[in-house]
Amino acid sequence: MSATAEGSSLVNLLDSRRLFQFVVAAEAPTLAAAAAELFITQQALSSAIRQLERDLGVALFSRAQRSLQLTDAGHELYTGAKPLLAGIRVLANATRNHSNPQRAFVIGHSPAISSEEVYRIIEPTVIADPTVSITVRQVFPSTIGDGLLDGSLDLALRRGVDMPADLATDTLLYQPLRIAVVRSHALAAHDRIDITEIAEHPIVVWAPPRHSYYTDLLVSHCRRSGFEPQLLVNPVQGTPPHTAVLAHPDHCAFVTDDPGAVYHGKVKVIEIANPPLVPVQAVWLPHSVSTVRNRLFENARGATVVSAGSQLEDGGIRASIPSTSHVAHASDVQ
Repeated sequence: MSATAEGSSLVNLLDSRRLFQFVVAAEAPTLAAAAAELFITQQALSSAIRQLERDLGVALFSRAQRSLQLTDAGHELYTGAKPLLAGIRVLANATRNHSNPQRAFVIGHSPAISSEEVYRIIEPTVIADPTVSITVRQVFPSTIGDGLLDGSLDLALRRGVDMPADLATDTLLYQPLRIAVVRSHALAAHDRIDITEIAEHPIVVWAPPRHSYYTDLLVSHCRRSGFEPQLLVNPVQGTPPHTAVLAHPDHCAFVTDDPGAVYHGKVKVIEIANPPLVPVQAVWLPHSVSTVRNRLFENARGATVVSAGSQLEDGGIRASIPSTSHVAHASDVQ
């Protein structure tokens, strides 16, 4: 099939304007409300949806009731439509900004990953090209999806391994877990401990179990080591993980900071023998291409720092992490 014929076929399949109208209709309580939001008549919106259904050859809404209900095919289209439309917007903005190469590439990171750790990931890229413009800011995990879809984020970094249905992901690297305690803590006399030595000490976490992948991961490591952890959810959110123990001096906290003194010497980070490894996962918008993102991924492949015998997040053991993390480009993402 020629490029012209293929392009004509794609246009007939999905018209971006009708696709946007479909998304608005799917999210609105009524068709009338959707039409009002789009500043068109209800009849025009109904005609656009019917044309989209004819283009795709499936019913997108069940019209058995007065309110529109998505069919299974409609749910399938809705799930993929938002990232696809966001990708179109990103492409349009990138084209408009082509003459402005200094437009910042925005990276959001969850509180479980410090800004210093983010800089270690981007450092090879900014050293190789000091003109590249990158903005790093902290975001809460629950806002990552919206930030990527609305264009306020170009890339997000978090602790996680699950794959959201409407976003692209890749595990960039793994980091060894360590323990943070205040200087007066009983464990502060040690430079290295076995993970079982924290069994008698309560642990500060940032979200309750079953509400956070990272908390569940930490709990699973404790259980694999033979003890049930005593947990306290930190009421202070968004601060560096090692600061959690300052207000709770009899507690400890899992961190990924370098071993030694931190926070003006008030906190000590202790190494764990055969440490469990935790992931840094990148999340971005599918159907999008970014030169900066590709550079970051390529440079991050060799940035993993692990020790022999470290335990992976799935409980397995690996002597080292090969630097062959798959990077999904626009053509790879489904």
